[in-house]
Amino acid sequence: MEAAVETHNNPIPLTSKRSGVVNTLIDASHRKVLKLNEVVDWAQGVDKSKLPKLEETAWLYGTPYWDAMTPEQRLEVLWLETARDVSYFIWLEQALPELYVGYVNKYNAVLTDDVREYLMVFSREEIVHTLLFRRYLKTANLELWSHPATIPQFSNFEQQLPNRHPVYGIIWNLLIEWFAELNSIYQTQHDSIDPLTRKMFREHHMEEVRHIAFAKHIAENFFETAPEDEVKEMCGFFKKGYKFLVDEYTYMPEIARFTSFDFPIKRDDQHAIEAIRNSPHNKALNELRFKDVNDWCRKYGII
Repeated sequence: MEAAVETHNNPIPLTSKRSGVVNTLIDASHRKVLKLNEVVDWAQGVDKSKLPKLEETAWLYGTPYWDAMTPEQRLEVLWLETARDVSYFIWLEQALPELYVGYVNKYNAVLTDDVREYLMVFSREEIVHTLLFRRYLKTANLELWSHPATIPQFSNFEQQLPNRHPVYGIIWNLLIEWFAELNSIYQTQHDSIDPLTRKMFREHHMEEVRHIAFAKHIAENFFETAPEDEVKEMCGFFKKGYKFLVDEYTYMPEIARFTSFDFPIKRDDQHAIEAIRNSPHNKALNELRFKDVNDWCRKYGII
């Protein structure tokens, strides 16, 4: 196995091969920069009579709750679920620049040039993505959902990251973005989907695949070179985060405060919420759409 090229006290050393991958990602980022005014035809607007995502990816699909809804209610729910997905992107991508630039400032003297530059490029792209998704919500006349920090298990988990090794923050970002991207691409890249929504998620995905590749290389380098007890501790830490992400991408109870009709599941009905998250349809859907991240997490002992 190729040894990592270490700088004294550098928390993110990479092998020369992995360093080459990071430099390729940097070149790709500089070669094609996402331009907010040109990425989609904003004047076209969205057509909310069309689907924003496949019906079978709706949170209640495959349950009696979905069967009891009218076609109009189902369409409304699909657009609200899309607003949640976009909101999560916004909250994540607003936080990441602070985290990554923080790493640059804290470890500036010991980071290699390639890792330092990509952390900055990564941050720049995430700021633009935040602007992209905020403009989308405005264009579609959709509300921004609450910050996930209002969920205690999420808040308690994230508050621990700044005091841990930076690879913890990079892996957490990897898991969140990977879940979000697999979900968005699976449910939106189809002819039946509103054209602006479909194109926006596709263009966003082109940059996010680089972010995922970077984080995977950092994480895998750590798993391959760190002491076994440190790897075991890190994987144990992320088992809780993984469970949280699966739950939140399967069903989010906040939807009950947005619908124009009386939503069939109350926000505090934990029994009904768990039943939805563990429905046969949702379990099968999660194995299908999240296969890549599930396989990776199993390989490295996170699940």
